[in-house]
Amino acid sequence: MDFRALAEQIKSWGRELGFQKVGIAATDLADDERHLLAWLAAGRHGEMAYMPRHGAKRARPAELVAGTVRVISARMDYWPGGCEPDAVLADPALGYVSRYAVGRDYHKVVRHRLARLADRVADAAGSAGYRAFTDSAPILEKALARDAGLGWIGKHTNLLDRHDGSWFFLGEVFTDLPLPVDAPVSAHCGSCVACIDVCPTRAIVAPYQLDARRCISYLTIELDGPIPAEFRAAIGNRIYGCDDCQLVCPWNRYARPSTEPDFRPRHGLDAPQLAGLFAWTEAQFVERTAGSAIRRIGHVRWLRNIAIALGNAPRSVARDAALTSRLEHPSEVVREAVRWALGRSG
Repeated sequence: MDFRALAEQIKSWGRELGFQKVGIAATDLADDERHLLAWLAAGRHGEMAYMPRHGAKRARPAELVAGTVRVISARMDYWPGGCEPDAVLADPALGYVSRYAVGRDYHKVVRHRLARLADRVADAAGSAGYRAFTDSAPILEKALARDAGLGWIGKHTNLLDRHDGSWFFLGEVFTDLPLPVDAPVSAHCGSCVACIDVCPTRAIVAPYQLDARRCISYLTIELDGPIPAEFRAAIGNRIYGCDDCQLVCPWNRYARPSTEPDFRPRHGLDAPQLAGLFAWTEAQFVERTAGSAIRRIGHVRWLRNIAIALGNAPRSVARDAALTSRLEHPSEVVREAVRWALGRSG
């Protein structure tokens, strides 16, 4: 089989399926494995117990899928357009949702396209040795995408492309086909430290080093229980994730809005009113986050996050009334966040 021709065909199929870039990587991630193990040893994963549970397996694709010799890495842009993030962040009456989550759950969109790409590869090569993933298995996705030539890992630890910035999702197809690999691209962060300086909670503790325990995305999405008091004021009105390190990155001035209808804002989540969101019942939360990445945090964390944001807003009759309405919520996590918010002057 002409594997070089097949590799070019795979990239063409990827573009047809809506991926902006596709590359092929080998599976040697020894340096990244050492970095991962040091990060885990330092406890920077916080309460994400699944990280140490899988350990070095993340850096060893053939241990996840036996026989894997190459990884097809694909990139899909998601910048949704809609209300400008800076305007939302500047308005304490609004809640900021990370731009990746204002539309349909990317897992569903990207995984479906990857499965179609994998099927085409299998049909062409007569191989059944493949599996498709998108943030759905213990994989060092950014390292593989870097090795596949899709970008470089920036100082904020996100993947960057000098023509498209960082607003994109990644997905992988593990295969047993010995396809020719692509060359990594050079890094272009230079002396810029804008992402480090802008982080509200100082989670980027050094270039290329993120302490998840301080990251607003971890605190509002991954962390179960109360958010540590030391970070609450810095969270501001961010109720699901944080994009500050991407918003300030100079390379993102080249990012273009995604053409994927599924990534367009739903239910006004690009600029939602905090008081309105705080009034959602659990049934409304379940209904309105159907098909959304937000669903996974559940109603309690949702209310906890919004209570913190309301506590960071200026006091008003409407704000205090919204908070008071949840003082008797069944969850102590919510009640504690409400009490904290009511005790602040904003």
